[in-house]
Amino acid sequence: MTAPDEHSAAGFEAPEISHRTIQLGVEESLRLDCGVELRDFPMAFETYGTLNESKSNAILVCHALSGDQYVAGDHPMIGRPGWWEVVVGPGKILDTDKYFVICSNILGGCMGTVGPKETNPETGEPWGLSFPVITIADMVHAQAMLLDALDIPDLFCVIGGSMGGMQVLEWAALYPDRVFSAVPIACSALHSAQNIAFHETGRQAITADPDWRSGDYHRQGVVPHRGLAIARMVAHVTYMSEASLHSKFGRKLQDRDSVTYGFDADFQVESYLRHQGSTFVDRFDANSYLYITRAMDYFDLAERYDGVLAQAFQETNARFCVISFTTDWLYPTAESRHIVKALNAAAASVSFAEIETDNGHDAFLLDEPEFWRVLRGFLDGADEQRGLLG
Repeated sequence: MTAPDEHSAAGFEAPEISHRTIQLGVEESLRLDCGVELRDFPMAFETYGTLNESKSNAILVCHALSGDQYVAGDHPMIGRPGWWEVVVGPGKILDTDKYFVICSNILGGCMGTVGPKETNPETGEPWGLSFPVITIADMVHAQAMLLDALDIPDLFCVIGGSMGGMQVLEWAALYPDRVFSAVPIACSALHSAQNIAFHETGRQAITADPDWRSGDYHRQGVVPHRGLAIARMVAHVTYMSEASLHSKFGRKLQDRDSVTYGFDADFQVESYLRHQGSTFVDRFDANSYLYITRAMDYFDLAERYDGVLAQAFQETNARFCVISFTTDWLYPTAESRHIVKALNAAAASVSFAEIETDNGHDAFLLDEPEFWRVLRGFLDGADEQRGLLG
């Protein structure tokens, strides 16, 4: 493969494909793990930077549960910077003067890719709960179809945190010849019982909302705002740590000098969570939340390899950098070490870093200099290795 410094402004200019939705599955359908054949479906995606002439500088960013394709720049719906603006852009770690960064809205999402919110072409109505249940592997297969449509044979790197990290692991297992380097961040090779329990709590909040209407709320002109907001509040607590909650809020009161002896948001942390819930419902679809959390619950990478995780990586030549955070209790470091152990057993090239932070699971989205240093160092090393390998 061509060394990254060999591309320049004179290299291959990618077509104007940002802010675009492409139809996939037109000539060949996507067979989902549930057995359903998905045909002629939309996938929304964003790109940043320029694809070089040898098409060797592509990085696929995989987003998490509440993320979307708008990694950097202004998000067109909410008017705020993209969810990884601190990492993606000119001169940043994922340097768009150097790399061609791609991020697609996942299968089952609600930002333009086919999902329960979109129209079922057979009925002309929103899919709702008639949309087939999906898996993390289905998401990755759809991303591979996108790369095929863009005529990108392989990836310099695939990277993502949380559910994005699950996609990274699936990429290494399903498409070992298409991944040069892989960075799974703050994730696990399977979803734990504790995490399934949190997801089920959120799903029950949504389905208990009278406006959910058995998933048919779009057609009936209502939205289960209350249930989805509660689901978001529960999930958001898991993304933080006790230390971060204490330092940020403690027991500080919200705009008052004393408690009200009532059930208003007396405490700042209550007000914060209510705000998280109310803003989330403005940009996310409740049915998508059901489908995506279920896909995460079903994730167990070793299951299809006779329960031996190392076998998932037997065919890969990718270089891995596994990253965890000390206060992440949603996907604790022990789960990252389990991935590293499996990669070592498969004789894969792997480095591992546990970043000390008080920011919990969400640390990969925040200003974490040590995390950035590790990530930049790994990518620089992968650049050099790719050049040596020619």
